[in-house]
Amino acid sequence: MKLDARDMEILRVLSQRGRITKAELAEQVGLSPTPCWERLKKLETAGIIEGYGARLSLKAFGPHVVVFVAAELEGHKAEHFQAFERAVLMHDEVTWCWALGGGFDYLLQVVTRDIDAYQRLIDSLLEARIGLARYYTYIVTKPVKSSVGLPLGLLLDE
Repeated sequence: MKLDARDMEILRVLSQRGRITKAELAEQVGLSPTPCWERLKKLETAGIIEGYGARLSLKAFGPHVVVFVAAELEGHKAEHFQAFERAVLMHDEVTWCWALGGGFDYLLQVVTRDIDAYQRLIDSLLEARIGLARYYTYIVTKPVKSSVGLPLGLLLDE
């Protein structure tokens, strides 16, 4: 789908203010409600807008720890990657998981109540015999930057 300036503006506004009403969105991007709604539906249908959600404050839920885990697998055949990915999908504590090219095979973001809970997760992954050879733990001490939206202007050819 070829995006024009209006589409980009719709995406920019939504990425910063996902809870905006359709009428407010139309006003902000300089369209009447019906054409704005049609563009929004096309962006959703094309898969450019994957969904909507709220950003939650982890602090509001009490003590927690955020950990990044760099994981290296024992083998590098398709079945090794598939086994690891299936196992990761079974654990809600793993909030993000990216397959990497280069040194490590995966980077995981994990959220648990405390370090003990994190270690129990790692122990269960090791006991599952899914080919986890090594893992490196990086504990988040403070968030520095948390972007609401994507750098849309930098991602498209002008």
